[in-house]
Amino acid sequence: MKAKPHPLRGYFYIGTAALLWGISATLGRAAFTAHVLPGGTALGKIDPLILSQSRATLSLAVLLPVLVAQRGTSGLRVPGRDLLRFFLLGILGVAVSNYFYYLAIQRTNVATAIIVQYTAPVWVLVYTAVREAERPSWRRTGAVGLAVFGCALAVGLVGSGGFRMDVVGVAAALAAAFSFAFYNVGGHRMLARYDRWKVLLWVLVSASTFWIFVNPPWKIVAAHYGRQQWEFMMVFSLISVLGPFSCYFAGLQHLEPTRAIVVSCLEPVFSIVITALVLGELVRPMQTFGIVLVLVAIVLIQLPERARTELVAVEPIE
Repeated sequence: MKAKPHPLRGYFYIGTAALLWGISATLGRAAFTAHVLPGGTALGKIDPLILSQSRATLSLAVLLPVLVAQRGTSGLRVPGRDLLRFFLLGILGVAVSNYFYYLAIQRTNVATAIIVQYTAPVWVLVYTAVREAERPSWRRTGAVGLAVFGCALAVGLVGSGGFRMDVVGVAAALAAAFSFAFYNVGGHRMLARYDRWKVLLWVLVSASTFWIFVNPPWKIVAAHYGRQQWEFMMVFSLISVLGPFSCYFAGLQHLEPTRAIVVSCLEPVFSIVITALVLGELVRPMQTFGIVLVLVAIVLIQLPERARTELVAVEPIE
């Protein structure tokens, strides 16, 4: 018998994913700028395309043997009609979102990439409203607005010149936002039919296959990355893909897409807090206010509605 959706569990999973993504955003910036790692050694620059490709492929290399050992190959098969849906989800959702997000970080900065990408809750809200032909509630709309504005304040967009205008970079961040919204809605639907590990597996298979055609292995070999860079990419894949996506898909089994994506706005909050704790950077009053707004938005979005205006929560399969 299937367990009923548990909102608190969903918030925990999504919050954990946001924490890991917050850590990986800082690590990603280090990879693009040859940043000095702890211990004084410098990490050579890694191209955003190769970083996006490696994080999906290496995650698949870790996950696939484990699932095959547990379930066998027959337990991982899906019908052909769903295989196409998985490929669309993996390519248009995960692969595209990853690449354009890190391209945006490279061309602009972390603050700009995050705030533009986190307009995604707006697009999810618009989609669910249009798809269901119902107007969203004022509470839900206000929560989305607060989350986006809170992210802007948290990353220093207001009052610090944190926004860095670059046409390609901003366009890439906007493309990442659309992709982020897409895999929230699409992933929610697939989780209604399959458990999160099978969904994650086939999403990684599709994304990895896509990257092989876009960037063949010989091009990666020609980049001549050293052992330290490959070690970084392995750790990065676990922190930025395998760990957070398994948590995020678990959260989508308990929460509707709009609620899940608003909770994911904790990513910039965690980024600011981690930077303050680890690097000793001062958190400005405006950033603190932004963090408070994001937390308020999360509380608002989880309050029960008088009328149903959202998708029905997915019952967990596990």
